[in-house]
Parts: sequence; C-alpha cells; structure tokens
Amino acid sequence: MTQKLLPNLSSKFLLQLIIISISLLAIVLFFIFRIMPISNPNLPLLIAIIIGGVPSIVQIILKLIKGDLGADSLAAIALITAVVLNQYLAGVIIVLMISSGQALEAYAMRKASSVLLALAERMPTMVHRKISGGIEDIPLVNILIGDNIVVYPHETCPVDGIIVEGKGSMDESYLTGEPYQISKVPGTQVISGALNGETVLTVQAQKLPSESRYASIVAVLEEAEQKRPSIRRLGDQIGAVFAPIALILALAAWYFTNDSIRFLAVLVIATPCPLLIAIPITIISAISMAARHAIIIKDPTVLERLPTCRTAIFDKTGTLTYGKPILTDIVVENDFDRNFILQNVASLERYSKHPLSFAILQAAEKNHLSLLDVTSASEPQGKGLIGVIGENKIHITHRKKILEEYPEFSVQLPPTTIGLECIILINDKYAATLRFRDAPRAETKSFIRHLKPYHQFDKIMLVSGDRETEVKYLGELLNLSEIHASQTPEQKLAIVRSETKSAPTLFMGDGINDAPALTAATVGIAFGQFSNVTAEAAGAVIMENSLNKADELIHLSALTRKIALQSAVGGMALSLIGMGFAAAGFITPVVGALLQELIDVIAMMNALRLIWSNKAGITHMQG
Repeated sequence: MTQKLLPNLSSKFLLQLIIISISLLAIVLFFIFRIMPISNPNLPLLIAIIIGGVPSIVQIILKLIKGDLGADSLAAIALITAVVLNQYLAGVIIVLMISSGQALEAYAMRKASSVLLALAERMPTMVHRKISGGIEDIPLVNILIGDNIVVYPHETCPVDGIIVEGKGSMDESYLTGEPYQISKVPGTQVISGALNGETVLTVQAQKLPSESRYASIVAVLEEAEQKRPSIRRLGDQIGAVFAPIALILALAAWYFTNDSIRFLAVLVIATPCPLLIAIPITIISAISMAARHAIIIKDPTVLERLPTCRTAIFDKTGTLTYGKPILTDIVVENDFDRNFILQNVASLERYSKHPLSFAILQAAEKNHLSLLDVTSASEPQGKGLIGVIGENKIHITHRKKILEEYPEFSVQLPPTTIGLECIILINDKYAATLRFRDAPRAETKSFIRHLKPYHQFDKIMLVSGDRETEVKYLGELLNLSEIHASQTPEQKLAIVRSETKSAPTLFMGDGINDAPALTAATVGIAFGQFSNVTAEAAGAVIMENSLNKADELIHLSALTRKIALQSAVGGMALSLIGMGFAAAGFITPVVGALLQELIDVIAMMNALRLIWSNKAGITHMQG
C-alpha cells in the first residue's frame, strides 16, 4: 500500500503545487507588467491558463461526454467564459482555485491516512532469523512459516506467531487501541506490529508476512481506494442537481441584467463544489480511524449503509457467545468418582483437537488434577476418542452413537438438557455424562439491548446452525423472540435475502458457513477469529473478540455520514449564498473565486474532524 498510495498522493500534490506556483507568478507578473510599459500584460495570465487550465478542461469535457454533469463541470464553463470575456485574471484565479483544492485534497487524504502509513513505516524491512549457527539478518519478505525470529528490545515484532523463548511484554496499543503492556511467555500469541519491551523474545512465525494481521491492516486503504463508495456517488448525485441550478441562476443573472460578468461571477462561486472533495476525505479518515481500533473496513460502502440498517441478524457461536464451551457438570454413575472421570478424560483429550477438549483440560487444571500417561490414543471418524490409560479403556463419544451401539444404556443415560454433552465409557461400561455451556459474551446482553434505542434497529434476529435447545436458551436470555436454530448455510442465506427485501440488514457471523449470508446482507461484518473465506465475504472485519468494537463501528459510521453530509450541504449552502450576492452584482469574479476557495477549505477542514479530533471521536463512539 505504501508503495502505491504515498507516491500517488505525493506526485499529485507536487503537480498541483507547480501549477499553483505558476499561477501566483503569473498574477505577480501581470501587476508588474501593468505598471511597466509592456504592450501585453495579460501574457503571463494566458500562459498560466494554458498550462494549468487546459488539462483540467480536457478532463472535465471527457466526463461530460460520458454524461457526468457534476459540479466540476462548472469550472470548465467558468474558465472558458473568463477567457471569452477577456477576464484573464479571474481565469487564472479559477485555475489557482482548482489546483489549490486538489492540492489540499491530496494533503488531506495523506493526513487522513497517516495512522496506517505510520504503522507501515515502523515495520522493519530486515529481521533476525535464528539458525543452527547463530542469527542471520534476512529481508522481511523471506520469512517462512516455522522460522524462529529474534526480536530485540524496543524492536517491532515482524510476524504473527507464538513465543518460543523468553519472557517479557509487548505494547500492542498501536494495533488494538488498548494502552496496556501485554505479558508474553512461551506459548503466548504475538501480533505483527507490536512493540517489544525490555527483553529479547524469540517468536515462531505462524503466518507469512503477507498474510499477517499487520498486512491485512495496511492493505485496507489500497483496497478501499479500488472500491468507490456509494456515499461518494451520493455526492456526485447532489452535484448533478447542484450544477444545473447554478447554471440556471448564472444564465438568469445574465439574461435579466444583460451583464455577462455576473454570469461569470456566479459560476466562479459555484465551482468546484466542496462535496466532491470533502466526502472522500471523510471516508478515508473513517477507514484509517477504524483500522487504528482493530476494525478493518474492506468495503467503504459499509460507512454509508450501516446507519440505514434496520434489521440486525446475528450468528450465535463465536459472535454472541465466546465460542469456547466450559464444563458445567459431570453426571457420574454410582461406581465412579468424579475426579477420576475428569482426570482420565482430560489425560486423553490432550491428544484431540475437538472444541470441547480445551474445556475439559481447563476444568482438570482448575481442580489441580495431574494428567496421566496414555498408552494409546485414536480418534476414528464418527466414533469419538478412544484411548488406554493404565488398565482402563476410555471412550469419549456422543449420545447418538452410544444408543446405536449400546441401546441398553438408554435407561442409564441422564435426560438431555440445554447445552452440549459427551458420554464417557470406561471398559465399555457407561461411566458419566459431561455437560458444557457456551456462555454469552459479557457485553452481549447490553449490546443487544442497546441496538434499538441507540441505533434505531427495528428487528433483531438470532440465526444459528446450533441445535434448538441451545439457541432457544440464548434467545430467552437476550429477550429475543425471532430465533432460527439448526440452520444450514443455504437456509441462513435465504433468511437474510428475505429480510433484506423488507429493510436494510446487518449480519454478523464468524464462521465459514456464514460467508453466503455475509455477502447477501446490506452490511456483513465478520467477527473475531475469522477464516479467510469469512473475511473475504464481509464488508468489515472486527479483529478483536468484543462486541464493543461492533458498537464502535456503528457509531463511527453514523458519525462519518453526519460529517460527510455536513460538509456537502454546508458547502452548497455557502456557495448558494455567495451566488445570490454575485447575481445581484455585489461580488466580482475575482472576489468570487477567492470566496469559493475559502468555502472549499472550510468544507475540507470539517471533513478532517475524524482525524484531528481523534480522542473526541472515540469518546463519542463509546457513548
């Protein structure tokens, strides 16, 4: 991104500075030549108009040929009119106005992008890879998964990975927005872009640099620029209405007063319309601020559409819940001891990647149970986990499989309850039932309750692939009446499409099975530890496991839309007032050009409030 965005902004800014310098020099020479006995004092003005004005006119004419009648078309008409009426000084000021506006836009977009650009610039280009003979310095792009990278004190971590050597802390505030030092010990995760503390740490790369969290954040602006947001198209539509109004007003002033200078003065004030500059700046500012707070806006249209959404649809596991079940109960047969069951099951589960394994191991650790040696372990497809510990054969499976193979156990099994469960057999005898619950996030209830009064959502739905008892339990806990359980990806997609026909929809999910629904919704947000498929389908990605970040995004989108409309409507209102004075003959073309330049600057300064008022913006989002 830095290889493309920075040179583009810099070259555009430099070009406009050259045109501004030529225009200013031409104006100075014009006044000097008027004092001196020079036969044609307008010559410097004509040269400036040719150098700075002709390229702009050609570009605008090409847009008009395509049927794009925007406010910038008034610039071409005003400049041509100034030349026809021999108002060369006004013409050069128009060129100066257009160039200074484009230069300010380039500067403003660079300023709006400064957070991500600073993040990119702090990433090292060379890293220290640990090898058998010591340490070698290699280019960042040559890092492979599994490489051990040494991060010295106060250096930036170049990869996503895990600590394999060393104990210390890292500052992740630049990525997460949280002003804390995060402790690091062997086995803990680290993220690229984090700043190391006082000790040397060795990190094993788990992702390539191009696939790291850092790379995903830095790529935001580059991708956002390739997708022209509809809120900017809204600006074009407003401009398409504003341009004919301005042209009619200018023609009316000319017709009723028979004064062509008033025609020119009206057009000069009307162009270029600030909404065509201010809205894109607001968008880029919002994308930059979101990325600073671990929110990746992949599609900038999210910023326009999210405040209009009236139906919120949520996946359950990993979105409204932690997606990490906890062991809540162990129902044992009379012949077995609870701790004996938990110790043996945990000893076997350390060899499994099943989602419930972590919950069992966590429960064993909490009860201070040491793990036993496992003689053998296997996990045949569909049969659960089987292993031998000492003289006992341990079989961890599910209710359906047990009843298929051992129907006689149906009288021994406890009744089903809300939540998840697994059945334990020891030496082919029923021993216990382990029950689990995937708890709602701490902020889920307040977040859901907050949506209707603060964000004007009319309908909130829970759509999940989980079984009905679990989904119904969460729905009752959150006071949601519209719930759909045991839904396939195709069924989720059908529900989202149906709801979107009635009202704009927000869908939030975190799994691959949510990808179709994310794509079909008006706004799709991928949440938490997403897959690549889910992230590609979503318009925005919440990279921190907190619904508070989703709330921040909703507030940010509303603030973005508000500021963009303020800039557009406010700029047009000021221009219309100035046009009225110009039509009445109180403002000359030269003064009108200077006045419009001031209006443009005011609109762009307002657009930059998201960046310049960073702390105030965050306070507003969290309110």
